Amino acid sequence: MDKILEILSENSSFSVKELSLMLGEPEDYISAQIKEYEQTGIIRGYQAIVDTDKLSDAGVTAIIELKVTPKKETGFEELAEKIMAFEEVTSLYLMAGSFDFAVFVKGKTIQDVASFVAKRISCVDGVIATATHFMLKTYKKGGVCLFGDSDPSDGRSMVL
Repeated sequence: MDKILEILSENSSFSVKELSLMLGEPEDYISAQIKEYEQTGIIRGYQAIVDTDKLSDAGVTAIIELKVTPKKETGFEELAEKIMAFEEVTSLYLMAGSFDFAVFVKGKTIQDVASFVAKRISCVDGVIATATHFMLKTYKKGGVCLFGDSDPSDGRSMVL
């Protein structure tokens, strides 16, 4: 992976000037590369890593595994489009193994997510089986340790 992409994927808050100094490249070059990555869709957006365990109104997150029957003409793509369209879905992955999709969803309560699975996801034509796993605590997210007394500005992990 390109060094610019590697650095931005770990911490997207670096300025063009900071990236220039880190990589020993001119600011014009760094700026042009980032613009090209954005225009070609390699960079799709920028996000902060939020420790939702510290928020009182964060809701719940669940991973729903789906076993599906892909369509003969479109394979998994048509099903992926239907599943992505639900506003509760935050991420969707095609997987290898006993389930075909891993669907990350957000809801206000466990009951909301359970109802979403029972009344909406499981009713999608082609969905054969579901398995829902609720996230209870986040220890690491996006490469950042959210556990214990670690300094959030220090992206390194402590090894004992």
